[in-house]
Amino acid sequence: MPPKIGLALGSGGARGFAHLGVLKVLQEEGIPISYLAGSSIGALVAVLYASGHGLSRLYRLAKSFRRNDFLDWTVPKMGLIAGERITEFIRLLTKGRRIEELSPPVAVIAADLQTGEKVVFRQGDAAQAVRASISIPGIFVPAAVDGRLLVDGGVVDRVPVSVVRAMGADLVIAVDVVPLNKEAEIASLVDVIWKSLDILQAELVAHRELASDVMIRPRVEQYSSRAFTHIEDIIARGEEEARKQAGAIRQAIEQWKEPKHQ
Repeated sequence: MPPKIGLALGSGGARGFAHLGVLKVLQEEGIPISYLAGSSIGALVAVLYASGHGLSRLYRLAKSFRRNDFLDWTVPKMGLIAGERITEFIRLLTKGRRIEELSPPVAVIAADLQTGEKVVFRQGDAAQAVRASISIPGIFVPAAVDGRLLVDGGVVDRVPVSVVRAMGADLVIAVDVVPLNKEAEIASLVDVIWKSLDILQAELVAHRELASDVMIRPRVEQYSSRAFTHIEDIIARGEEEARKQAGAIRQAIEQWKEPKHQ
């Protein structure tokens, strides 16, 4: 009996389109994914993939993505972007599905702004959960869900390895798309927010690597997290790194198949 494989997709803004490249290679290699968990852009990719969109369609969507088409600027109070347009865009692509209707099963990670708790969505409106998970503090207005104010899942769990393992995964493949770029230009409020979040999360990911069975780190540090340009190159980096790790994944599967698991 083969192991159930979980995929933990990390946060990282535009760099997260590398997740699509990873999914494509896993599919080509015949490595089945039983569970998905995602934070921020990782949550978006996981939900769209589990909504039944083929990877060729997701590739086309990613390459045609224009950030300004989905941003609804608001008078700053708790954020610069209201987030209603992106919510409706996600709802359209998911056909209004609930999380528990997705296949493979998905968990979406967000953070409770008031308590600091990690919030894991396993049921409910998929678009609303993703809207909460992508709510970068200071950029998006926090999402109000069930009396809570929720922000970007990457604040508490950038690469949600423990979540996908708790879902039932025997082996976990983690994908981290935010290597810290020490030479990135910092010239605006948005730059300051993004960079601060990267620094905050750097230590958290160190132990995620130990907790996962295979860690994939696409080389995307040269690309902006927020520009949503060079999408084809970013996807290609995901493909490249996943191919490099394909042998390690197969080895982990074979080791799991030892007599104690049969």
